[in-house]
Amino acid sequence: MEFRGIMGGLYRISEWIMRLSVINVLWVICGIPFFLLGLALLSPANVDMVYQTLFLMAVVSPFTLFPSTAAMFSVARKWLTGEEDVPLIKTFFRGYKANFVQAMLGGLIYMVLVAVLVANFQFYGNQGGLFGILRFLVMSISVLLLISMFHFFSILTHLHMKTLQIVKNALLITIGSPIRSISMIVLNGAVMYVSFFVFTFLIPFFMGSMVAIVSFWHFNLIFGKIQEQQQALDKKDDEEESDELSEPEAALAAEPRKNDTPDVK
Repeated sequence: MEFRGIMGGLYRISEWIMRLSVINVLWVICGIPFFLLGLALLSPANVDMVYQTLFLMAVVSPFTLFPSTAAMFSVARKWLTGEEDVPLIKTFFRGYKANFVQAMLGGLIYMVLVAVLVANFQFYGNQGGLFGILRFLVMSISVLLLISMFHFFSILTHLHMKTLQIVKNALLITIGSPIRSISMIVLNGAVMYVSFFVFTFLIPFFMGSMVAIVSFWHFNLIFGKIQEQQQALDKKDDEEESDELSEPEAALAAEPRKNDTPDVK
């Protein structure tokens, strides 16, 4: 039975609320060690405990949060490429299984990069003069790394590549498409801000799935533009090759000779 008018609109809204909440809950469940550690940050005993908890979260994230997020992006990809009615649980765990290894390896790479940036920030933060200014450079690189992490999950679920290639292309897309990347991080930042400081109930039910949709939507626009540019370059190369042919050769290439028999050797 298909609803129309106001009832149809309400039905579609309730359907999408259900879809987003189911995928978000699955994301939280599969990454539960990471999120349980995050709960400890709500009432830390001291600063040392905060650092220890953040360290533990970084350690477990490649094995929990990254595979779970990759599975969530797999579902978001289906939605944004026209497959809205895919089975949610089956699609989620299929994406979890298919991308687990690469998501884990990518998580390890990103955590190493984060550790390097944190060490550099602490070092330059304690310096004066010119060296102290370099901490702002480290902060800028950290933002680029964060943006590329969202692109990493989109590429992982959309294209077949080796893990290092995914990380490299995620960084290249971040730098090569600054407007889309900034738009993505601003919207994701707004979703996270509202979730953490305004409506905290969004965290277990909607925050992750909304971030996945925003991220993959931006990536899909970037990827579509790259494909158009590649097709234009291929077309230009074909035209240049055609121009390099002599007039008789061009005529032969354009229209095969009639009533000719092939030479027999």
